[in-house]
Amino acid sequence: MVVNATQTIDGVGRWGGGFTGGLAGGIAMGLILSLGGNQIELLGGLAPIPAADVGAGWAIHLLLSVLFGLAFATVISLRPIQNVVNTFREYLLAGIVFGTVLGLVAGGLIFPVAMTRAGVGAFPLPYLPVPGLAGELFAALLFAIGHLVYGLVLGAVFAAVNGIAPEMIRRRVPASDQ
Repeated sequence: MVVNATQTIDGVGRWGGGFTGGLAGGIAMGLILSLGGNQIELLGGLAPIPAADVGAGWAIHLLLSVLFGLAFATVISLRPIQNVVNTFREYLLAGIVFGTVLGLVAGGLIFPVAMTRAGVGAFPLPYLPVPGLAGELFAALLFAIGHLVYGLVLGAVFAAVNGIAPEMIRRRVPASDQ
């Protein structure tokens, strides 16, 4: 159990927040990626039998989202981090930072592997709505926004599962001491 000045994060809150936040963030991010002609299909390239398939892409995306949510829960629950992350806003910021780092790792490692295994050599992808360099920029923008949204939702849900509410809600609804 991790305790700081404002809250206690136990095992249920840590893992429940990581799982639920990762799943909710993955759904939000997946919807954004779907705006780009369904970039999510490429993650089907990570399946045991690689294919650019929407169902496999969503399944792999949500599985990775939950695993990364659990990784966030592990990192955010470390005592040195808990000493500086106390408020809802700070959890949002931590989630955005995590989503940004994740986007850099995914863009530099995971996505290229998925593209290669799915048989897609380079951008622009054949199903993006915009051709050429504009298509590449559009894909990169959606990818970046998707990871930022993932981190934002992950941080918000993790905080909420652990009883950390935004300041404006805490001011209006006093906590009971029961």
